[in-house]
Amino acid sequence: MAKHNDGTEANTLVKEGLLDESEAADYLGLSPRTLQNWRVRGGGPDYVKLSGRMVRYRLVDLNDWVAESIQNSTSEDCDET
Repeated sequence: MAKHNDGTEANTLVKEGLLDESEAADYLGLSPRTLQNWRVRGGGPDYVKLSGRMVRYRLVDLNDWVAESIQNSTSEDCDET
């Protein structure tokens, strides 16, 4: 079985749930275009690039990204000066 750079086996991705771009966008309530823009600019959830145009999102990464984005005040967005 193929191993990834982090030492995990390829089968782990399947067990954790892989979503295509449309499924991931639906899950997050976003448009696929938003995910595309984030892949170019950064700032979005981690993704898996399986081949040239085949991009997938692990469900665990989507959930982690949402959890990391939780805030309790709009002032948390601002940099302190």
